[in-house]
Amino acid sequence: MSDFEQSGAAVEFRRVQAEDLPAIVAMLADDALGAQRESPADLTPYQAAFERIAADPHQWLLAAVRDGRLVGTLQLTFVPGLSRRGATRSIIEGVRVHGDERGSGLGTQMIEWAIDESRRAGCQLVQLTSDATRIDAHRFYERLGFEASHLGFKLQL
Repeated sequence: MSDFEQSGAAVEFRRVQAEDLPAIVAMLADDALGAQRESPADLTPYQAAFERIAADPHQWLLAAVRDGRLVGTLQLTFVPGLSRRGATRSIIEGVRVHGDERGSGLGTQMIEWAIDESRRAGCQLVQLTSDATRIDAHRFYERLGFEASHLGFKLQL
């Protein structure tokens, strides 16, 4: 658990708890892409996913809490690998900041937290993906030192 001071009100970073799921799913659905693929009315699949994630020691679901209210989240995954001379990498996914907190610096603090946690875990690389249409997010990640380096592919199953 960590506390960070921002704009006069402390932000607590802690692990997500089951009771945080409605707020997190609402944040996941709070944009054009999320509105198409998330279902805040039915939390059943999210609860099942949360249980799998919470049981996996290579996963960290971050809750950013200000004044008792969940205002941000991300998922940090540690992946051991053989490539890059046996490097462990971390993957940042599902970065969301509540609408009334956007532009406050909270997203930067969350990413910096994830980078610090990755260093502590011995990772040699931090990576993330961002939908091609999220141009503002791309600029945000570049400001934080990330470089566009790969062309991504996916296959819907």
